[in-house]
Amino acid sequence: MRTLAIAITILLATISLSGAQASSTVFKGRPSLKISEGGIERTPEQLPRDRAVNLECVISQIGTSYYWASRENVPMVRVDSGAFITYVAANGAGYVRVVKPDAKAAAAVMSGTEERFDYVEHALIGLRSVTYYGVRQ
Repeated sequence: MRTLAIAITILLATISLSGAQASSTVFKGRPSLKISEGGIERTPEQLPRDRAVNLECVISQIGTSYYWASRENVPMVRVDSGAFITYVAANGAGYVRVVKPDAKAAAAVMSGTEERFDYVEHALIGLRSVTYYGVRQ
């Protein structure tokens, strides 16, 4: 009887795992600039490396769905447009815009911002916002 219970447990685990899809990281970036805004104040801040590593932006993909892995796995919608990919949070909490690696040179001609940075992460907290600019990891 015990052997049968173990066999059933293994079978059920195998079935549930075979339906699971693997998660993959489609973007990872580390910020170097943080801008906090609240309508009546704006605070830019250069981020030292020891703080920046704890503020990395991560977007993951499972099947055809995208998630803001660094922000509680909020579901995101991917939008491709020219030299950029924008991941928009389904709950309205913000977005991440990434320069496509193969379009970096062309995007860099737009301004110093596109030349220096690979992404912008914009998170809304109430009526305030926090924006991070950084580079792909």
